[in-house]
Amino acid sequence: MVKHTQYLTREQLQAGLDHNSASPKEIGRLELIVRRPRVNERETLAEALLDLRTGLVGDTWQSRSSPRTKDGAPHPETQLTLMNSRVIALLAQTKERWALAGDQFFVDLDLSVINLPPGTRLKIGSAIIEVSAQPHTGCSKFAARFGQEALLFVNAPGGRELRLRGLNARVIQAGPTSIGDSVEKLS
Repeated sequence: MVKHTQYLTREQLQAGLDHNSASPKEIGRLELIVRRPRVNERETLAEALLDLRTGLVGDTWQSRSSPRTKDGAPHPETQLTLMNSRVIALLAQTKERWALAGDQFFVDLDLSVINLPPGTRLKIGSAIIEVSAQPHTGCSKFAARFGQEALLFVNAPGGRELRLRGLNARVIQAGPTSIGDSVEKLS
């Protein structure tokens, strides 16, 4: 288990927001890949394969039920989750704790709604993904790992516009990805 650090206050979170706004808008970088092989388990990977049907190969997305579908099946618009690496660095305080967020890709790229509206495509390695309109919000697990103030902060109206909690996406073109790959906004 990764050691818990002290939760940040609202003031500390707000002060760290300036650093987040400096993320690149067009071409960023893939900083961390995390696969969830089983519930509450995380594997950090140097490289991964994105697949049209399963999302991140070896991840449990395809076996997770969704309250957003009529039959509880995995939602096709939530195959992948991306979170800004500067935001998770602020919340987690150590890189060893990033994976606790539950996201698969941590990127240094401006994920805001203004910069990446739904339908925007991103090239990561040789794969292409598409930003979903499905919101990505924190939950009780997120609050337990990073604090209630962090959950309120990322889910506040301004936090949602900036997508501080991250975004959902789906795979449009399968392919390999690796740490250090560029994350390029396609026109």
